[in-house]
Amino acid sequence: MKLEEEILIKRLQDPETIKGAFSELVNLYKERLYWHIRNIVKDHQDTDDILQNTFIKIFKNIKSFKGDSQLYSWMYRIATNESLTFLNNKTKRLHINSEELQSNLIDNLQSDVYFEGDHIQLQLQKAIATLPEKQQLVFNMKYFQELKYREISSILGTSEGALKASYHIAVKKIEEYLKLN
Repeated sequence: MKLEEEILIKRLQDPETIKGAFSELVNLYKERLYWHIRNIVKDHQDTDDILQNTFIKIFKNIKSFKGDSQLYSWMYRIATNESLTFLNNKTKRLHINSEELQSNLIDNLQSDVYFEGDHIQLQLQKAIATLPEKQQLVFNMKYFQELKYREISSILGTSEGALKASYHIAVKKIEEYLKLN
């Protein structure tokens, strides 16, 4: 763990300095966490809500952070869990399965004013949506966020070897999808 991160964590865990430190934490990580969540849930407004919930959870639980992982890995894990819980609740609320939900999210992405992608990027999102949940997560973290397998392993609690295999399979499936569409 870097010295700056250790100092920030100490400030976050000190009642005297938590407010200023938390504001700094939000400024440091809000954009990265936003895009991590957005890659999972696709919708801008849902992403904003989940991001807010993620930071609330981080704030409430920062005192129990032990430093077993890097701070951003811990925060990404919270953001990932919040995102997956949101999607699972949405499938239950709408009485649809996860494949139908992914299809709906992609359809909505086409009309989303916050989506700045072109046709190719939309096709890529459609291809990603066909992947199983774990492969989607691994692909998004590796491809879009350029995280290292070690970092993804810490976030998802999966071995690096399994992540490499998941990413490789995801890439092959995406290539096949793009060839056919």
